[in-house]
Amino acid sequence: MFSPETSNPSNSEPAMSPTVSDANAVNPSAPEPTVANEPAESFKDVFSEYEQSHSRKKQPGAQGREATVIAVTTDSIVLDIGYKTEGVLPLTAFPADQLPKPGDKVQVTIKGRDPEGYYELTRGKVERPTDWESLEKAFAERSTIVGTVTGVVKGGLSVDVGVRAFMPASRSGTHDASELEKLVEQEIRCRIIKLDVAEEDVVVDRRAIAEDEERAGKERRFAELKEGDTVQGEVRSLTDYGAFVDIGGADALLHVGEISWRRINKPSDVLSVGQRIEAKIIKIDAEKHRIAISLKQLQPHPWDAVAEKYKPGERVRGAVSRIADFGAFVELEPGIEGLIHISEMSWAKRVRTPSDIVKVGETVEAVILGVNPAERRISLGLKQALGDPWAGAEQKFAPGTVVEGPVTTIMKFGAFVQLTEGVEGMIHVSEISAEKRINHPQEVLKAGQVVKAQVLALDAEKRLIRLSMKQLVPTGLDEYLAEHKDGDMVTGRMIDVSGGRARVELGEGVVATCRIPEDSPAKEDKHAEPAASSKPDLSSLGSMLQARWKSGASESETKPEAFRAGQIRKFRIAKLDPVTKKIDLELE
Repeated sequence: MFSPETSNPSNSEPAMSPTVSDANAVNPSAPEPTVANEPAESFKDVFSEYEQSHSRKKQPGAQGREATVIAVTTDSIVLDIGYKTEGVLPLTAFPADQLPKPGDKVQVTIKGRDPEGYYELTRGKVERPTDWESLEKAFAERSTIVGTVTGVVKGGLSVDVGVRAFMPASRSGTHDASELEKLVEQEIRCRIIKLDVAEEDVVVDRRAIAEDEERAGKERRFAELKEGDTVQGEVRSLTDYGAFVDIGGADALLHVGEISWRRINKPSDVLSVGQRIEAKIIKIDAEKHRIAISLKQLQPHPWDAVAEKYKPGERVRGAVSRIADFGAFVELEPGIEGLIHISEMSWAKRVRTPSDIVKVGETVEAVILGVNPAERRISLGLKQALGDPWAGAEQKFAPGTVVEGPVTTIMKFGAFVQLTEGVEGMIHVSEISAEKRINHPQEVLKAGQVVKAQVLALDAEKRLIRLSMKQLVPTGLDEYLAEHKDGDMVTGRMIDVSGGRARVELGEGVVATCRIPEDSPAKEDKHAEPAASSKPDLSSLGSMLQARWKSGASESETKPEAFRAGQIRKFRIAKLDPVTKKIDLELE
């Protein structure tokens, strides 16, 4: 307790003179002495002034103070508050267009210390209650007051706000017991949430103040931002779909698709909590208070240079980034992917799923088939990088060539046989057997069975090869061809005569063709008149009559018979081809 008898006021405070007091007591009628330029003061005034001065020295932040700006950083302002340690004020405490400069004076209030030992400040003045009336007023108005933490008690903290108050640990704004200990003897800003004058029960809340300040800071920061701004931020948390970033008092979402031009599976693969980043604001939802930012928007778009960098026909290498039902995507560089369609994966196999050929993460070599920068598409071919197996197929698989290979696919109309990697031939169901009629190839063949066949025809443009198994089975025609040669005389029956040609059956299953000359007796003109100047040949006439007399045949019966189906005649083999199994005849 302050005692006027023992106290020694400071030099700035007026002193009392015992001489003057004694003189007044001895002679009350004597004129009152005065001190030049100093007003008369009572002991009560002197005591009150000392008490207030003493209170301010003990609690320097209660009524606020003027501080000097030392420096302005990216997220805070450092101020000289007259202590050995500086104070820190958040940058969000000022509008973006009203930031102070070094040397400016700012009115602040001390609210505590941060983990690094700097004083935490807030703008403006906060009053400290002095009696129950002021406490009731602060409670009714929900205003912010200043108190001093005096100790840790069961369930929370004891706080001096002019009277003893209790602060629950859950409303202290800290997370564990060790943090509560650090608040002891610290001056805090709080709000009265319960007041019972009769019971002298006061409960205060510090967390609500911090939440209100954070909310106000976010509102202020949100109002300052606009789309297209480049901002600095700190990664606050990570999820599977993106990262939440604190951009100076406001939270923004960095979606996983906006982290990089290349495909990112999880944000945690490239980001970590606490990491400082620079991003671009791409969208602001004022109604929902949502901000979307992007990292990749600050980098050049990789597709801008695709047309010059990638040309059709070039070979490229890349890792398979993902697989779809219709093909596989290959990352050629960050942000640039090409598609290998399922039809461009293999020459030999009919690929059912791309995963049968490639796996995610596998590095492959492919050929660029097409580039479409407008639609951001690059078509790739995997099989083209292996070379075209049909190159030289016309020479390797000429008609008549005997080939061998496994049956790959069986269809109702025939079976496919692999001749070499990427080249298949088809055996029609009618070319499987010469001995019996086949309704379905699976009656004779099965997948994987190795068979021999003869090439009947090849179409390199359509990539089709027709094969026959029955052509390799010996027949009557094969035996006939083996027993005869060009120039042999043979006998055959005409089975069809038309268009100047006749089909002649030489034996069972052996059919040849014969050209009928235009001047043959079969083409004799019945309307032609005999030449007038011709003279009868008597010697020939005698011979003819003698022949008719001996045989009894008439003149009409000795004329050559016209060609018709069913006639049996003699022929000469003009050409015999064992490869194509064709026989050409001439009339004898």
